[in-house]
Amino acid sequence: MKELQQQGMDAPAEADTGHAETTLWTSGFRWYFTGTSVSLLGTAMAPVALAFSVLEHSSSVYDLGWVLAARSIPLVAFLLVGGAVADRFPRSTVLKLSNLGAASTQGVVAFLLLSGRYSLMLIIALEFLNGSLTAFTQPAMRGIIPQLVAKAQMRRANSLVASSKNAITILGPTAAGITVATVGGGWAIALDSASYLLAAFFISRIRLTEEIARSSRSVLSDVREGWSEFRSIPWVWSVVASLAVTNLLKTGIWVVLGPAIAITTIGAASWGGVLSARAVGLLVMGLVMYRLTVRRLLGTGQLFFALGCLPLIALGVGANALWLFIAAFMAGIGSGMFGPAWETSLQEHVPNNVLSRVTSYDDLFSYVTVPIGMMCAAPAGAIFGNEQVALVGGILFLAAALLPLLSRSVYNLRHG
Repeated sequence: MKELQQQGMDAPAEADTGHAETTLWTSGFRWYFTGTSVSLLGTAMAPVALAFSVLEHSSSVYDLGWVLAARSIPLVAFLLVGGAVADRFPRSTVLKLSNLGAASTQGVVAFLLLSGRYSLMLIIALEFLNGSLTAFTQPAMRGIIPQLVAKAQMRRANSLVASSKNAITILGPTAAGITVATVGGGWAIALDSASYLLAAFFISRIRLTEEIARSSRSVLSDVREGWSEFRSIPWVWSVVASLAVTNLLKTGIWVVLGPAIAITTIGAASWGGVLSARAVGLLVMGLVMYRLTVRRLLGTGQLFFALGCLPLIALGVGANALWLFIAAFMAGIGSGMFGPAWETSLQEHVPNNVLSRVTSYDDLFSYVTVPIGMMCAAPAGAIFGNEQVALVGGILFLAAALLPLLSRSVYNLRHG
């Protein structure tokens, strides 16, 4: 904390006491944390389980592409509707029903695979439904925490949820791979279905003390109101604009060009270690965020987020494995700081009755640039060279991450 104060940050707003920890673990938050952790495990397992299951029944990579696209496209297409619904009805009910729906769709897919009745078109339709349900789940998840914990505990709650999500993102695909290898893809999908069913049970135990008043207007009117609220808050749209650019650069360069560069520099095995180093950084900072409190939480998180430029620059300059490990770890630290800072700032300063709609616009603009980055990375690398694209991308990432700090609405936003 002394170092943060020397950098111009204010002292902690609250002491970390045993009473504060007890206050966080209300029965509602316990059920929510358990339910979402189980649900996230199923979500993390699904793409790997689906990939191997489809390829097991069809040798065509095009079939797999259609299935995965059917799952991801409606997630973006229905996000705004999902945000409006989560602001209109009790979020615990939205989460319970969406998890029950996901359990049903994945259960039918598992039945088709295990019974030998594989049908590509039917699986595509079911995965389209599954992706649509996820579009309702995410806005509800991002809006419910202020209804479960006291305002002073939101940062701690978000750090715990982020740590759980980061750990599951690492373990979920591994668990899916092991399940596919041992008992087959159909059973992996069945396990995925069971995780959603269990999550729905845990969520059903939540009793919200604050219910949102139902809107008498159309869903489209609610979506428009969400847009008006989103664009009226400068610190929200400026950070989201930054995320749109950084996500485009990070996914395109790190996911597409990263492995290609690594093969010729540090090797595939070392590249796996680099990815693990970033994950470790995420987990470490998630735990630190449970204790660390600064007044200007969003500004500090945005500053740390700029560390994400380091691995891109390291790839661009041909750094060895050790430096790439360090750069990836520091990028994980930066993301681990920014995630809870961003969620907490939204929950503290955006009215709860429009929170899910505002976060749905955040998700929409953040997600929509990801496929663009993935499609443009390879052609850019072919024209200018992979390393040059990575280096320039890292510099642009740094600029995009720091640009919101020029706005006083971002830098001066108070926490607590």
